[in-house]
Amino acid sequence: MKERVEEVLKKVRPYLQRDGGDVELVDVDASGLVKVRLKGACSG
Repeated sequence: MKERVEEVLKKVRPYLQRDGGDVELVDVDASGLVKVRLKGACSG
């Protein structure tokens, strides 16, 4: 599951980086809950 999430983030990341931000995968738990950390201009 974690690999699938990483693949999706690779598609989204360029758009976030274009605006000065980024996204980091924090965790994917057994139930499928995905936790990410927004960085830079997109945080908050």
